[in-house]
Amino acid sequence: MLDATPNRLNTLPTATGVGYKAQHFEAILADPGPVAWLEIHAENYMGAGGRPLAQLRHLAERFAISVHGVGLSIGGEGRLDADHLARLKHLVGWLEPASFSEHLAWSTHDTGFLNDLLPLPYNEATLARVADHIDEVQEAIGRPMLLENPSTYLAFEESEMPEVEFLREIARRTGCGLLLDVNNVFVSATNQQTDALSYIDAFPLEAVGELHLGGHDEDEDEAGATLLIDSHGREVVDPVWALYRHTIARAGAKPTLIEWDTDVPDWPELRAEAGRAAEILQGAFV
Repeated sequence: MLDATPNRLNTLPTATGVGYKAQHFEAILADPGPVAWLEIHAENYMGAGGRPLAQLRHLAERFAISVHGVGLSIGGEGRLDADHLARLKHLVGWLEPASFSEHLAWSTHDTGFLNDLLPLPYNEATLARVADHIDEVQEAIGRPMLLENPSTYLAFEESEMPEVEFLREIARRTGCGLLLDVNNVFVSATNQQTDALSYIDAFPLEAVGELHLGGHDEDEDEAGATLLIDSHGREVVDPVWALYRHTIARAGAKPTLIEWDTDVPDWPELRAEAGRAAEILQGAFV
């Protein structure tokens, strides 16, 4: 188990960041506004060179960088992909990011890769498997990682413990930190008709190294009930902002990311979303 004291979890500034998109490169450099750090998806920067890596090296001279993985399949039943893990190790080695995180999810079956982040049953077998995979990742990259709570659309009968208890035990066993996605909490609570505030209140906030905010889309299931989709394709909605304020009031100020991955707006709109989060964060320092 690696040391998971707060200064080992990440060195992100306690400020707002955004998910970096190449079309914003010039605008970010010209006028970052309140944005103090940037997140990249690891899988987009595992190549050998080219413009993406050149731009990333330039940005890393000015901004703290968070690396967010989407392809390790931490919860998969098979072994972690050795080639993927080696590429991740190389990226983390030269970039030396402020933080690395992945999802509590699975996306592989045998040799196939599914373009989705799928949920897991919360039981002892899953707990042991996820803990082993996290230990393997942390040993490879030489630092504790952060594990993100998922957005879910169903629950498993095989689950033996609440999600927050599962995450608490994962952090205890492995020394990893946690990435609390506030929008995911709201999406999951709405879809499963549970209480988002109670989830936050029960969450092991002392292990949280980073917060995420993002947009979601609203649909209906076959029974006509509201179904929220974690799309990252629009602005953060007011109930999620309210849940974020509650989280900050409980946990104190934490590095906070605005995720916007589809239908990406022009930089001024994304910067404004970061500004809204920055105002809430600033209130935590008063």
